Amino acid sequence: MSRLLLATDLDGTLLPNGAAAESPGARERFARLAAHPDVTLVYVTGRDPGLVDEAIATWQVPLPDVLIADVGATIADRVASAWKRWPAWDETIAPDWGGRDAADLAVLLRDVPGLADLHLQDASRQARWKLSFEAPPDAALPRLAELIRDRLRAAGVRASVIFSRDEVLGVGLMDVLPAAADKGRALAFVMARLGFGPDETVFAGDSGNDLEVLAGPVPAVLVANADPELRTTAHREAAAAGHGPLLYLARGNYAAGILEGVLHYHPAWAARLEETP
Repeated sequence: MSRLLLATDLDGTLLPNGAAAESPGARERFARLAAHPDVTLVYVTGRDPGLVDEAIATWQVPLPDVLIADVGATIADRVASAWKRWPAWDETIAPDWGGRDAADLAVLLRDVPGLADLHLQDASRQARWKLSFEAPPDAALPRLAELIRDRLRAAGVRASVIFSRDEVLGVGLMDVLPAAADKGRALAFVMARLGFGPDETVFAGDSGNDLEVLAGPVPAVLVANADPELRTTAHREAAAAGHGPLLYLARGNYAAGILEGVLHYHPAWAARLEETP
């Protein structure tokens, strides 16, 4: 046991901004773990970098070493108190949209049947390579996603459509991204660039846009406050992919669940956590 890349979603995973109760002192223990010199902290979130700064200030969580934002459409690190994008990641995902950006895609999709029932999220939730919608809870998102993919494919655009749910607002969310830009691929890119293998990495999440990572080849933990349906889906998809042993269903909420998952995969960190000042 040596170093650890700890990657976690923010809202509903590290941030206790859902309905479930937070364990006292859990965020403080998480911060102690993140402060260890052998830990590299990565936030993997749907928030844009500005909203990540807001969350860090509001919830007093540590600054990450690397930020994966905009559901995987942005990778950045901190340089002189500002986020600096990784040009290599931009160069990796940009070709999928063939020179278009999110504003171009919004125009291209505006007459897709059913899309009028959704609302574009606030401008702060949009990015160059992320087009984000808010949907009523009963919206037929899988069928709409199929129509969106068909329209974009016909225009020569390679895209993925990812669903999640904002438990605080009680609405559905739909993000259109370059096909290469999701949380799983972005995390794999960071791991490769920093030289971390799966046995040195733990990912934590709680929502639908974490599913690819939760069911993937990286050891993952699903915090207890996640939607029960997601727990069922993640367990099923991880097992189907042969990754069942790499998904841990935590008993703790938020930061307590993250720490529980880390110690499940790396029990020796229990002693090292106590050593952290």
